Amino acid sequence: MEWWQTLLVIFAGLSFLLALGMPVAFSFILVNVIGIWLLQGGGNAFNQLALSMYSSVSSFTLAPIPLFVLMGELLWQSRLAFNALDVLDKLLGRISGRLSVLTVCTGTVFSALSGSTMANTAMLGTLLLPEMERRGYARTMSVGPILASGGLAMMIPPSALGVILAALAGLSIGKILIGAVLPALLMALLYFGYIVVRCRLDPSLTPAYEVERVPLREKLLAIAKHLLPLGMIVFLVTGLIVVGVATPTESAALGCLGSVILVAAYGRLTWPVVRDSVSGALKITAMMLAILVGAIGFSQILAFSGASRGLLQYVTGLAMEPIITILLMQLVVLALGSFMEQIAIMLITLPIYIPIVQALGYDPIWFGILLLINLQMALTTPPFGLLLFVIKGVAPPEMTMREIYLSCLPFLACDAVVLFTVLVFPETITWFVGLVFD
Repeated sequence: MEWWQTLLVIFAGLSFLLALGMPVAFSFILVNVIGIWLLQGGGNAFNQLALSMYSSVSSFTLAPIPLFVLMGELLWQSRLAFNALDVLDKLLGRISGRLSVLTVCTGTVFSALSGSTMANTAMLGTLLLPEMERRGYARTMSVGPILASGGLAMMIPPSALGVILAALAGLSIGKILIGAVLPALLMALLYFGYIVVRCRLDPSLTPAYEVERVPLREKLLAIAKHLLPLGMIVFLVTGLIVVGVATPTESAALGCLGSVILVAAYGRLTWPVVRDSVSGALKITAMMLAILVGAIGFSQILAFSGASRGLLQYVTGLAMEPIITILLMQLVVLALGSFMEQIAIMLITLPIYIPIVQALGYDPIWFGILLLINLQMALTTPPFGLLLFVIKGVAPPEMTMREIYLSCLPFLACDAVVLFTVLVFPETITWFVGLVFD
């Protein structure tokens, strides 16, 4: 059987299982088992597969995943993260599209406290969407900023998906986490600029309302009491990696410890908070690690079958510019993102993409961050972007999916600008990562 036929059979079988509704982890594991049986006849090959699956999740480099998740759960369950919303509300004052800008600022801050895009989006939708609806904000200025800034949690540490991407691709976790900060902040800046400019051109999109003046003393007290302590958590997670004091695993442990101390200092380290935080972290971590178990076997199937080697030789032999190949790879990911979950996309593409990227002579860290931006866009890409349905769940019943689709388009355009910038100017990432780690 030719390599392309083998590749087609593998992906067809996987797509069939996913279409049946089988969980991602079980779909990959079943494909692995059937593939080993057909390609190697089972026997000792099954033992080797089991050992490989075990080693894929017993690595110390994956320790940041449960720690990042637990840290976020503690801050959410204790509701300490919500204090930042009140502080930012007092600091903004009078500005065009005030609540939309507040959404972007809050979403960016919350992304630095929790790596969950779903939790970030649901929280912003629950807290801010009713107020924007009540004040007559246009859907593109209410739903759009929530979807856009909610997805930033995939980019800004603590990003569990960033850790998974680095682990699957065999890349430095620290470089992926830190390298993604720059494009994430650029995205937030573009959201901010788009909202302000658009609202000044068309004030009817965000009707103005009287804002209570807050004394400077009260603002400073709010910052000192609620924002700076959360800023210390962000420093423990990201800052220590930047200054070279801690590894990603150590910074994750310190961030988790700092969250426990902070929650206790505010008097909110109660049994229900601990129970719900640990329970939530266990469920999310178990799901992620189960999917990772299937990843290593899938990579082996592609290698044993010769499919990945054949595809690599085919792509590197094409008479086209390497950058065009990278662009086509990104378009495939964007298309997959409109109907597939992010981890499943990484499991399918990374075993094939990374060898191609290395063969073409590109920096795999740059490509990993490029892929992370693309996956973040896929969260809000119609018709089946995951966050589109999250916001539908917390939106008023009369809001249609068409309105949600249209509201995200301007912000997807902002993401596309960042994606194109990183694609055309790789040095924006390589320079920043080199500045931090060299």
